[in-house]
Amino acid sequence: MKALALAAVLASAAVAVADPAQPSEVWLHGKAGKLQAWLWRPTGAGPFPALVYNHGSEQDPIVGTQSQIGTFFVAHGYAVLFPYRRGAGKSEGRYWHDAVAGIPEEKNEPAVIALLEKENDDVVTGIEWLRAQPWIARDDLTVAGCSFGGIETLLTAERPVPGLRAALDFAGASMSWDTSPLLRERLLHAVERARVPVFFLQAENDFNTAPSKILAAAMRAKKLPARVRIFGNFGDGTPRAGHAGFCLWGWDVWGADVLDFLRHRR
Repeated sequence: MKALALAAVLASAAVAVADPAQPSEVWLHGKAGKLQAWLWRPTGAGPFPALVYNHGSEQDPIVGTQSQIGTFFVAHGYAVLFPYRRGAGKSEGRYWHDAVAGIPEEKNEPAVIALLEKENDDVVTGIEWLRAQPWIARDDLTVAGCSFGGIETLLTAERPVPGLRAALDFAGASMSWDTSPLLRERLLHAVERARVPVFFLQAENDFNTAPSKILAAAMRAKKLPARVRIFGNFGDGTPRAGHAGFCLWGWDVWGADVLDFLRHRR
C-alpha cells in the first residue's frame, strides 16, 4: 500500500505521544546495493540496547519516519533502525512485487519465498551495521517487524546472527496464511529452528490470527521459548486497522507486554 493511502487509513488510530528524538537517515551497503535506513537514537553515550524493525510489503514505507515505533522504543532507552529492503523507499535493487510480476501462478509462491529469503540479507545487514556502532550494546539486539516484516523477523530468528537476543513478530503472514501452503511450511521450518525467543502478537481484528497461534505452538512443541498474545480489537475494528494500524500505532496496547518480554527474553 502506498504511503499516503496507508497514512489515511491509520490516521484515526493515531495517538499523540511525546517525541524525544527525530530520525536520522543513514545508508547501508546491502548485497543488492545501497539501502536507505532511518535511525532513532536516544540521547546520551550509551551503550543502548537496540532493535531492528522490518517494514511490510509496501514499496514506500512510512514506518521509519511516521509511525510511533521509533518514539516508543527511544523513550524506553532503545536505539531503533528501520532498514528499507531492496527496492523499497530509496533503496537500490528491484522491488519484490515487480520481480514476481508475470511469473506463472504455479511458480509465484516459490518465487515470493525465494525473494523473502534474499531480502533477509538486507535485514541482517541492518543488524550488523547497528551492532558495529560503538554506542550500541553489541549483545542486546532484537529483530522485529510487521506483516511481511514479521515474516522477515522469523527468517532472521533462525539464522546465527551475533548479538541477536529476541524477536517480535507482529502479524507475520496474516494476509497470506490461508492461501500460501508453501509459506506456512517455510515459516514452521523457521520457528522450529529459531535461535532466539519469539513473541507473536496481533490484534483480534487482524486478517487472520492463526499464524501467531500455530507458530508459537510449534516452537513450544520443540521446547523453544515463545510467547503469544492476541489483543482485543484495535482502531475502527476493520482488518486493516487490526493489521498495520495495530503494528504502527498500537504501542499503548502492546508496549508493556513487549517491554516485559524483552526484559525476560521468554
